[in-house]
Amino acid sequence: MDLGIEVILELFTGRRLREIFDLARAGKTLATPNARRIYALREEYFATVAGVVSFLQGKQPTLARQIASENFLPQASRFDQLTELDYAFGAMGHQDKAKHLATLYLEDLSDFIVETVDANFGFSRYAERLGRSANAFDELHAALQAPTSYVDGITLELLAKKIGDHPPRAVCFSVPFPGNLYSAFRCAQFIKANYPGVAVMMGGGFPNTELRSVSDLRVFDYFDYITLDDGELPIELLWNNLLDPSPANPDHKLHKRTFLVEKGRVFYNNYSLRRDYKMNAVGTPDYGGLPLDRYISVIEVANPMHSLWSDGRWNKLTMAHGCYWGKCTFCDVSLDYIGNYEPVRATLLVDRMEELITQTGENGFHFVDEAAPPALMRDLALEIIRRKLRLTWWTNIRFEKNFTPDLCRLLQASGCIAVSGGLEVASDRLLELIQKGVTVEQVARVTGAFTDAGIMVHAYLMYGYPTQTVQETVDSLEMVRQLFQAGVIQSGFWHQFALTAHSPVGMDPKAYGIVPHPQKITFANNDVQFTDRTGIDHDQFSFGLKKSLFNFMHGMCFDYPLRDWFDFSVPATTVDPDYIAYALEQTDDLLSHTNRRVVWVGGEPELDRLQAEQLTITLFDRRDTESFALPRVQGEWVAALLQRCADREQSLLTLKTIIKDYPGTLDDFTDLWLSPELDLVRAYGLLIV
Repeated sequence: MDLGIEVILELFTGRRLREIFDLARAGKTLATPNARRIYALREEYFATVAGVVSFLQGKQPTLARQIASENFLPQASRFDQLTELDYAFGAMGHQDKAKHLATLYLEDLSDFIVETVDANFGFSRYAERLGRSANAFDELHAALQAPTSYVDGITLELLAKKIGDHPPRAVCFSVPFPGNLYSAFRCAQFIKANYPGVAVMMGGGFPNTELRSVSDLRVFDYFDYITLDDGELPIELLWNNLLDPSPANPDHKLHKRTFLVEKGRVFYNNYSLRRDYKMNAVGTPDYGGLPLDRYISVIEVANPMHSLWSDGRWNKLTMAHGCYWGKCTFCDVSLDYIGNYEPVRATLLVDRMEELITQTGENGFHFVDEAAPPALMRDLALEIIRRKLRLTWWTNIRFEKNFTPDLCRLLQASGCIAVSGGLEVASDRLLELIQKGVTVEQVARVTGAFTDAGIMVHAYLMYGYPTQTVQETVDSLEMVRQLFQAGVIQSGFWHQFALTAHSPVGMDPKAYGIVPHPQKITFANNDVQFTDRTGIDHDQFSFGLKKSLFNFMHGMCFDYPLRDWFDFSVPATTVDPDYIAYALEQTDDLLSHTNRRVVWVGGEPELDRLQAEQLTITLFDRRDTESFALPRVQGEWVAALLQRCADREQSLLTLKTIIKDYPGTLDDFTDLWLSPELDLVRAYGLLIV
């Protein structure tokens, strides 16, 4: 059960909105002009909310034109941020423009709910503050002793109905983020009070990173068990013990990475000697039972990359467990979900993709890897093409040198539409300190290759890394400005560095010039407060960095002096104004990579053998047709090469193999390979990957 979508769909109905407006009026909480405006327009909201939700579910597409007219929906403060929508969505972009306006409409209502009836409400984050840096359980515990809020009441009502329809023996809560923590505890509290025979368990990203040192007994008044890391075996062992608690059970009191209470204290049971299931054995995710046709698709920001996170329904998969790089010093590389790297075979991945398409009816995939491995992405793309599947997919990567222009084109041919990756601090000194394994120049070339292939690029950016100077922050912004101006990055987001207990920086802060402020840990332990010995107030850069990025993403203000983004004095940049442009001019010598595979992803060529001395080859792709002629011997060799490289059932050829097979000297091959005719062949789909 996805309580998130269930609550949203129940909340945004005419009946519930009337209750909310009545409560707001009775409570006399209309303190701001925005709340009073929304209240005054309440009949407009009652009349439109059902249609808006249905439209965002994809059920009333014809409503798009009315919404996009900007005369249909009531508007409050969220609409103040509107930019030139025709610029963002085009004159015919009714559907996306309408989704954006409908999203702002729901956010206006969300603001009203927060101000009047439930201060903790949020679409994807509920009472998030209570879960952040909660070293002690006191504040969250106190909140749980308070009366339930309006949204709590809806949540528990829906949960009670589900339990009534399907009486459980155990309930497992997946808690990925701090914004999911309060509701999980509130639901667990409700189950404990009303269904005492039901076992309640918690797992997911939040306990995996934050609750590895939990010791407060009060936590286990709500949850019987908290499991860490991969959940398959821990849950299986818990279930075996629930079904058969007798000593005759071979798994009796043997658990895997599980916290529970034993003899009046919190006890970590990791006694089972059974091994975790390998990624190849865990099977295909099963979305059966979820109301997939009722999810809403929203567009919060007029940016095509940002919309991927919330617009459309993506089947979620991972190419590999953990991160193949596993060295970034700000990352929780010591934890299992990153440090334990285990890839899945490409053939098995595509098997799972086909199963999910059959199950869900959706052929879009988001691979949620920490960083998808380039070699596995290549094999995945080749397998998708071999099976002649038409898919859409995107994932997270490192901007590493193995993403050559040819590999990016192969990924695009298989259906890859976007990648997101960490540029972090765009400074070579700091990238080396982070152990990112990339340089700014390399990032420019890789993002350029993806963009040239028609794949959108989102960059995660960081400021405030230990030892970072003001000059480096300004220079990092200049690098980002040049990347956007060059058009090789389409989207980005600045994050301020956060020190986590399980990262290399957190485990050895002295080496990075920071002084942590440790707290007594009885509940959550991940985010750590610290002092940077540089004494720089990095918070002051936040607004300027984000404002400049917003403009860059809209293709504006590239000519603004960097100092204009800040309301305090900053030094001039030391970065060459053509640094990124120069980096993009550098090319890779493909002939030096003779072990790479050679594949043909273009259409079937047409051969004209009417001339005795020459062979004319005509090439086709989805948009164009072009012809070229070669001497007979070379032309026949090229035609045979394309035929061999197009046969996915044969062993894939390497560049070394085709050089060896060429009927001439290496110099002859080099001359042919560098000729305008072979440039054309490569442009139409002869790739070295």
